[in-house]
Amino acid sequence: MKAAPRVRIQTEDFDLSAQVAQLRAGNAGVGAVCAFVGTVRDHNAGSAVAAMELEHYPGMTETAIEAMIDEAHRRFDILGARVVHRVGPLQAEEQIMMVAVVSAHRGQSFQACEFLMDYLKTQAPFWKKESTPDGARWVDARVSDDAALARWGLQLTNA
Repeated sequence: MKAAPRVRIQTEDFDLSAQVAQLRAGNAGVGAVCAFVGTVRDHNAGSAVAAMELEHYPGMTETAIEAMIDEAHRRFDILGARVVHRVGPLQAEEQIMMVAVVSAHRGQSFQACEFLMDYLKTQAPFWKKESTPDGARWVDARVSDDAALARWGLQLTNA
């Protein structure tokens, strides 16, 4: 049986339970699962947000995220990781993305999940456009996200 891909970029919603079950399948050494799900907020930067549209660079996005999962495996004692990220139009409260990590012990799963999230927020090639009462606007990177990535000793490439 072929293993499910570690990275999926898709327009359709995802089922966190199903994704975690696939990640854990057949590995009795898994003692910890850490998962993060990001959702569309109904506000940002002081404005209401009705919807968000996400764009990516097909092929490049998946390759970049695969490289960071490889880096997570080098840095942390994990047994597996999966990233699912949606693109296209999304409404407030919809799921945007998920990161799930499995390991023998919780500490490694928590650290690897946070490491991957910090990377995704700053370096993964996605572009977000929000629909607000004042019109559409592109979402800029935040300094706090750059600081979160820097604590892992990674150089920022957005400059």
